[in-house]
Amino acid sequence: MNKPLAITMGDGAGIGPETIAKAFRDAPDLLRGCFVAGDLATLRRAAAVVSEGGVSLPVAELEQPAEALAAPPRCVPVLQVIEPRVPAPFGRISAQAGRAAGDCVVWAARAALRGELAGLVTAPLHKEALAAAGAPYDRYPGHTELLQAVAAEHLGVPVARLPVRMMLANDELRTVLVSIHVSLREAIEQVSSGNIAETLRIAHEAVAAALQRPPRIAVAGLNPHAGEGGLFGREEIEVIAPAIAAARARGIDAHGPFAPDTVFMRARGFAEFDVVVAMYHDQGLIPVKYLGVEQGVNVTLGLPLVRTSPDHGTAFDIAGSGRADAASLIAAVRMARQLAP
Repeated sequence: MNKPLAITMGDGAGIGPETIAKAFRDAPDLLRGCFVAGDLATLRRAAAVVSEGGVSLPVAELEQPAEALAAPPRCVPVLQVIEPRVPAPFGRISAQAGRAAGDCVVWAARAALRGELAGLVTAPLHKEALAAAGAPYDRYPGHTELLQAVAAEHLGVPVARLPVRMMLANDELRTVLVSIHVSLREAIEQVSSGNIAETLRIAHEAVAAALQRPPRIAVAGLNPHAGEGGLFGREEIEVIAPAIAAARARGIDAHGPFAPDTVFMRARGFAEFDVVVAMYHDQGLIPVKYLGVEQGVNVTLGLPLVRTSPDHGTAFDIAGSGRADAASLIAAVRMARQLAP
């Protein structure tokens, strides 16, 4: 990369900062050119948590992002992008930690949109802490919606004009969601031909760019057995199938709707399909996470910037213990590098 890659520190009360420190310690070649957009004191505490044999992991303060390109290996380069503060207590929901996490994401997103960064990797934030921080963060259920709002503001368009989708991926399976952080009742209401068509377009464009060829897309049904010919619901007949037909007419290699309890097995290992479009959050994420959260990566599709994230949360129960696994964060950095222009 000829531009640095930012890793936002996430909620300082969780495992994000220590997984970041472990990643710089354990994958120095991959992390070359990366830096942490966060708080120096929080990252120094994390580095102390993951120190081995009494040898502390060095933490270097940057003056500007470009300095990360020359940072030495096994050193954590940190750019102080928020007001310095006392690190939040481990394992507690804190409005202060939620606001700090949100501010880091906004700073990194704006820097990426200005063309200063190759992209960003976001360590996990805590949704309750983000909401507790108040305006403007209490409007956003998570990273995806916050990044969508920042990007729309940068482009000068309404949020509705910048549709984004969540993709969760690992070495065996990719899945893209029609809806994200909404109730199941609302998710069902969002199963419309328009939303499905938009999801198919975004999935096709993003996965084609990664694979350098048109992807084979499977579409999961909403109902058991994909409705069984209308016996268990008519969404497949009246909504999903027409959206697939319209996508195919535009040259998208989409198939289905398939029974949701078997389609992921057909796509595992990319045997029949390169990506599965799922109708709602848990339908798509449970299969990928079951294969191993340590390698799962969350990618936001449709943004005018590269954003990836590890496939786990803040894990307050083990924060500060040094037991957090950095594998998913490392996988997120690897994918961000692959996607970066």
